[in-house]
Amino acid sequence: MTDNSTQTTPQQASQDNAVNYKTSLTAIRKARRFVVQGLYEWLLTGNPSHEIEAHTRSENAMHTVHLGYYHELLSKIIEQSDDLIAYIDSLLDRPWTRLDKVEQAVLLVGAYEMKQHLEVPYKVVIDEAIQLNTHFGSSDGYKMIHVVMDKIAKDARMPEVEADAKKAKTEDAPQPPLQATTEEEK
Repeated sequence: MTDNSTQTTPQQASQDNAVNYKTSLTAIRKARRFVVQGLYEWLLTGNPSHEIEAHTRSENAMHTVHLGYYHELLSKIIEQSDDLIAYIDSLLDRPWTRLDKVEQAVLLVGAYEMKQHLEVPYKVVIDEAIQLNTHFGSSDGYKMIHVVMDKIAKDARMPEVEADAKKAKTEDAPQPPLQATTEEEK
C-alpha cells in the first residue's frame, strides 16, 4: 500500500504554482501599478478605497496581481494620506498641489513603501517609483520623483542608506596588491 498523503497531484501542483506566482515580485509590481491607478482616481474623485478597489477588480483581470499588497497599499495610503502628503510636501521644491496627479500618486506609493515596508530595499522602492512614473507620467517627471524619493530614503532609512554608501565606498577604494604567501610565489 502506498501513502497518498505525501504525493502531489497535478491539480495541487498547479494551485501551488498559482499561489507562488501571486506572491512573486511581478505580482507585487502589478499591484503597485493598480494602486497608482486607484490613487489617481481617488485624487480626482475622492471616492473611498473600497469603491475604487471594487471597480478595479470588476474591470480588470487581477488573477496575476498580489491582491493583499494591492489592498494594503490602496487602503492604508488613502487612510494615511494627510500625513503622507504633509511629509512629501515638506520635501518638495514646489507646493504639492502643483504636482501632476500621477506624480502625486507615485510619490504616495513610494513614501508609504519607504516608511512601512522595510523589507523592500530602499533602492528598489526608488526604482519602482521611477518606473511607475515612467509608465504613467510625463517624460521628465521621473527626475523629480528620483530627487524626492532620495530625500525620503535619507530621512526614513538613513542607516540603510549610510550602510550602502559605506559599502560602495569600500568597493571603489583601490585594493592593496596581494602579498606572496609561499616561497615559490616570492
